[in-house]
Amino acid sequence: MIPFLASICTVAIWIYLLLGRGKFWLLRETELPDRPAPRRVAVIIPARNEAKTIRRTLASLAEQNYPGPWHIYVVDDHSDDRTVDLAREAAGPELVTVMQARPLAEGWTGKLWALSEGLAKAESFQPDYVLFSDADIVHAPDSIAQLVARAEGGGYDLVSSMVKLQCETLAEKALIPAFVFFFFMLYPPAWTEDPKRATAGAAGGCILLRWAALDRIGGIAAIRGELIDDCALAKAVKKSGGKLWLGLTSKSRSIRSYGTFGEIGRMISRTAFWQLRHSTALLAGTVAGMFITYMLPPLLVFSGKLVPAGLGAYAWILMIAGYAPTLRFYGVSMLWAPLLPLVALFYTGATVHSAVQYWSGRGGEWKGRAQDRKA
Repeated sequence: MIPFLASICTVAIWIYLLLGRGKFWLLRETELPDRPAPRRVAVIIPARNEAKTIRRTLASLAEQNYPGPWHIYVVDDHSDDRTVDLAREAAGPELVTVMQARPLAEGWTGKLWALSEGLAKAESFQPDYVLFSDADIVHAPDSIAQLVARAEGGGYDLVSSMVKLQCETLAEKALIPAFVFFFFMLYPPAWTEDPKRATAGAAGGCILLRWAALDRIGGIAAIRGELIDDCALAKAVKKSGGKLWLGLTSKSRSIRSYGTFGEIGRMISRTAFWQLRHSTALLAGTVAGMFITYMLPPLLVFSGKLVPAGLGAYAWILMIAGYAPTLRFYGVSMLWAPLLPLVALFYTGATVHSAVQYWSGRGGEWKGRAQDRKA
């Protein structure tokens, strides 16, 4: 009886995910004509030890086909490599201002403090919008134009695009498409856009925010202690009555490489337990939910019981069908689709590791900073 009930449960979960969660898995990529009103845009790039990528990021922003005025502010977050020198060499001061962030203020996470420093400097530019860009994003030539056109055309206060993440190494092919799949499952774009739903997602590498909306939420200080800063910002904007749009693009891309499974595991571990609000109960529920949703279907297939095995196979097929568009978007072999249960097991392990890191005082560790410690 238990295997039968478990098989019914996992099939029901996958039917719900595919039909009842905003069709997040379809990964629709949309564009607008790049003829926006010439609004003033301040681009703020927080950079900590980004010597490998900062020049290409700035070069892509310097070559934007955008009719309005824009200026780039690179905020060095106490790098100990050549980030500052390379940023200054990449473009002239008429387009790029390179500045040093003051020492990290108490109660702030590093990235948000750097953004705050950049915003203070950009205020004199009197921007209509601010574009938060990571230092590893190579923007398409029409990136700013598309983002502004989207915001102006739809009356959005926050527009965010999930750029195409690098997917070349074995570890990246195994884990990066699943990262995007899980992200959109948590924050379905249709639900993010719907003002009647509380869901509010954003992809921190590329966020265009209306300056007036930033004022309305009380500035970036309103989320100063948040570790998952992109979604916290989206939540604050939506709660204040703002309109959100979340999508994805294959034209702009991240050039940050994750060569090993350990590197990706640490990236996941950095924020996973924070997202669970440091709750042991939520952690246990997450582990159980991941097991029932992803690992249970193949286990049922090999259970030796006819009906549970058939239902487990059906759930596994639904899982593969739901994951296939993400693999197609990344140009990865469909042979990875049946392996999603193993990938989910890896993500579950990284989530548990995140809790262990938090309990040991090393939570939220990023480039030498532990930003999520147990009180």
